[in-house]
Amino acid sequence: MILYCKYMLIHLKSQMQYRVSFWLLTLGQSLGPVVTFAGLYFMFERFGNLRGWSLYEAALCYAVIGMAFSLSEMFARGFDTFSSLVINGDFDRLLVRPRNTVLQVLGSKFEFARAGRLVQSCAILAWALYHLPGVITVPKMLTLLLMISGGVLVFTGIFIAAASLSFWTVQGLEVANVFTDGGREMAKYPLNIYRKWVKTFYTFIIPLGCINYMPLLYLVGRADGNEILYMLTPFAGVVFIFPCLLAWNIGVRHYRSTGS
Repeated sequence: MILYCKYMLIHLKSQMQYRVSFWLLTLGQSLGPVVTFAGLYFMFERFGNLRGWSLYEAALCYAVIGMAFSLSEMFARGFDTFSSLVINGDFDRLLVRPRNTVLQVLGSKFEFARAGRLVQSCAILAWALYHLPGVITVPKMLTLLLMISGGVLVFTGIFIAAASLSFWTVQGLEVANVFTDGGREMAKYPLNIYRKWVKTFYTFIIPLGCINYMPLLYLVGRADGNEILYMLTPFAGVVFIFPCLLAWNIGVRHYRSTGS
């Protein structure tokens, strides 16, 4: 953890060398998703509700997944851009260092400008909670924290699984965006608005439904008496990241050096 914090501090100092550029990029990151949320807002303005969900309930869902994805991009960006380390032969240097490769890749890149998206999601979350006073209780706020933490683990796990493919091929890795950017956009809405197979896939294969949709049912009082179960479903993020790390370790064992 100390080494990871040192990595983080080095990258922060590096990015702050060009402060105007950093703050402009952060501002751009915060304003970009506004268009997406505006689409959600005007949709509810026009139709009133979406399969029984109100604007503020959907906004709560939107904010949680936005915060989780932003944190993943900030602190696990090294895996999202890992293929460049393989292409350039830089991964060989990581292998000869006496530290875990996961830690080194995590520390290879941080994008603190993504905090702009995080701030925007926090503002939407505060706005949604203001209009949903029943959510502001200790158990529900704890569940909310578990949702965000679980979401970070799920998106980080997807980044790790996608990076593991680079040990066999560096072509066609854009397909991973179906599960990162696509999963983020999908999970910004309650999953019951989609077809059954979509809901099943994003619950049992990539557990974004366990992170966002099922706890949301508890937060807004639709848990049907299974409150404890719905509160604990965000722990699916912990379960999900283990096979992703296993895939990474298998990939490292099969890695063939570039000879650099």
